Amino acid sequence: MPATQRMAISEVDGGAYKAVLGLQKYVNEGVVDALLRAIVDIRASQINHCAWCLDMHVAEARDAGAPQRQIDLIAAWREAPALFDDRERAALALTEQVTLISRQGVSDEVWAQVRAVFTEQETLELLMTIATINVWNRMNVAVRADLPTQPTVAG
Repeated sequence: MPATQRMAISEVDGGAYKAVLGLQKYVNEGVVDALLRAIVDIRASQINHCAWCLDMHVAEARDAGAPQRQIDLIAAWREAPALFDDRERAALALTEQVTLISRQGVSDEVWAQVRAVFTEQETLELLMTIATINVWNRMNVAVRADLPTQPTVAG
């Protein structure tokens, strides 16, 4: 039996989305490229089981030039290291630990891996990217946001 949407957030108070869109605007205008943001968004959305966000960010990854094979294997990135460069692997490791932060926090090993390939500004923006997708995921999953009939494209 399909899940029934519990609430249409924008219909209750559009200001809720507007607040999160402020975070998204900061992320989108930063120095971290669109492909890396899409990969991070996909991995967090996989962990959080957010079909709505997966639908959007898989399309964004394609638009940003990700090969379909890379998109297909994001969930198993450790087993497909040739498909992901050092920055992508570091970003994926950080995404998993921040998304699942209650398990162990962010390890010194992963932090060092990130800092070895990202500047301080990029690290901050990567962290904000991960935080922002987790907000979207939690909102959509909690209310069981209806999956659009056509893929959603970020605006």
